Amino acid sequence: MNLDRWLTSKRLRAHALLLAIAVWGIYIWTIATPGLRDRNGNLKGTDFLHFYTLGSLALAHSGNELYDMRSQALLAERRVPDARGIRYLPLYPPQVSLLFAPLAVFSYERALTLWWLFTAVIYAACCYWTWQSCPALHRCGATTALAALAFPAFFHLIAWGQTSAIALACFTVTFFLLRDQREFAAGLVLGCVTFKPQLGLAAAILFIFLGNWRLVAGAALSGAVQSAVGVLYYGTGPFRSWMDTMRHVPARLASFEPKPYETHCLRTFWSILVPRSELSFGLYLVSSAVVLGWTIAIWKSQKPFSLKFSVLLLATVLVSPHLTIYDLVILAPAILLLTEWAISQGSTQGGIGSLLYAVYILPLLGPCTHWTHVQLSVIAMAILVYWIWRIAGKKHAATVPSGAHLGTVSQ
Repeated sequence: MNLDRWLTSKRLRAHALLLAIAVWGIYIWTIATPGLRDRNGNLKGTDFLHFYTLGSLALAHSGNELYDMRSQALLAERRVPDARGIRYLPLYPPQVSLLFAPLAVFSYERALTLWWLFTAVIYAACCYWTWQSCPALHRCGATTALAALAFPAFFHLIAWGQTSAIALACFTVTFFLLRDQREFAAGLVLGCVTFKPQLGLAAAILFIFLGNWRLVAGAALSGAVQSAVGVLYYGTGPFRSWMDTMRHVPARLASFEPKPYETHCLRTFWSILVPRSELSFGLYLVSSAVVLGWTIAIWKSQKPFSLKFSVLLLATVLVSPHLTIYDLVILAPAILLLTEWAISQGSTQGGIGSLLYAVYILPLLGPCTHWTHVQLSVIAMAILVYWIWRIAGKKHAATVPSGAHLGTVSQ
């Protein structure tokens, strides 16, 4: 497997192996302590405490406390004494708490272990399923597996105990359903990302603009059913509280982005680079419109479907108003699909291998943004979208997968 001249299969395998040993070795050493606090004094699982608390509230049918930070902090401390002093801003819709109710019956340690296992299985399944659809990668399965294991986004997903594996599963299943031209079913699955509504922004704009109303209808129905489940369980009060919380999110961004360098989207790219909030937000809107314009143009073209969907995933990350490093896990299928396309074309034009390598590795340099004020990962993703828009369409594969024309059907 050779992408660019310096990216040989042997070199990629060595880099992936070294990175996997480094990140996982350091993490295992960090959490190998008695009790629930790691060597840095952080609670093991970090954000999972919030989901564990939400599940506990679901078991108690305490919907009135789903958006009460103080009540949740007290409950978390009662259930997990080591969590004293930890607070989370509740932003998830009410139905998310029901997902974690089964885990809340266990101790925090066991629940976290089960969640880690669930997350790893979902991630592995999505990577494997995507890899199976990439014939050019079949001869380098070991390198692909090592790269998946060492992916910085996956490492952070486990370390934070977050929920982005579910979003990854939604996007992966959507890819295969759209490839098979099952738009309504794809919409039903894609609508499940409403638990992280920022991840649905790019897809909503794209498919509405394209007039793919079967997919849009499926997504709307899926989101409505999920909300209805929460309302049926708790009543309308918690749902209204969630809507009120979401309305005030822009004014509270700083409270859940204490470390902006851990975010990787256009909004925080400009907010870090440009100190004036009005100007930075304007630049975010303009740059997002440009990225979405490129994405729409690619979907309206005759480019292979793998390129179209990869660009959608990149645009999802870039235009999201809030995206933390663990959410970058949704790019795993895009990296695999674009690598497959580049190898099958035998193309090194434009350095796509180097761009993919940069998108993969640059999130690790996020802390440097504290001094440089430039989030390089965002630049790499934007250039990759531009590269696909400008160059990749000039030469098509001889065989285009079924469903490659989906950007222009179901009008």
